[in-house]
Amino acid sequence: MDYDPSIITYEQLLMGFWNSHDTTTAPFSRQYRSAIFYVNDQQKNLAIESKQKEEALLGKTVYTSIEPFTGFTLAEDYHQKYYLRQRSAIVSDLYTIYPNPADFRDSTAVTRLNGYIGGYGDADNLMKNLNKLGLSESGKKELLLIAESGLSPFCPVIIPTN
Repeated sequence: MDYDPSIITYEQLLMGFWNSHDTTTAPFSRQYRSAIFYVNDQQKNLAIESKQKEEALLGKTVYTSIEPFTGFTLAEDYHQKYYLRQRSAIVSDLYTIYPNPADFRDSTAVTRLNGYIGGYGDADNLMKNLNKLGLSESGKKELLLIAESGLSPFCPVIIPTN
């Protein structure tokens, strides 16, 4: 994901960050820590201020580190597309289409499916594109069962701007 300040403000990103997970549990290792990254002093100050507000609101310690952005490292392939990897029929179909782990990781179709399986996306859009995703009949059935449990049209990190 690339941050584009013409689409969403840093403050909105911070609000989405705080609303998307529990930051009051201490991480059991550095790689699983909660962190906010900044690229300039303004972002750093906004991050610090938002963390202080979150702690005051919750009345608890927030275990989120605030760090300068120094680069991005992809997670290992076995950590990619977490929701999708829990669904054997669907992931088997996709491994046939994308046998190379990098192609699987980088596919927009695979990313979209991971979102649907995680409960995010538009059900009408899913129905329009179901036959274009390369899934077998059993994979389609599994995906439709997931969708029937309810999809949220918003990613938990994006905050509506109205």
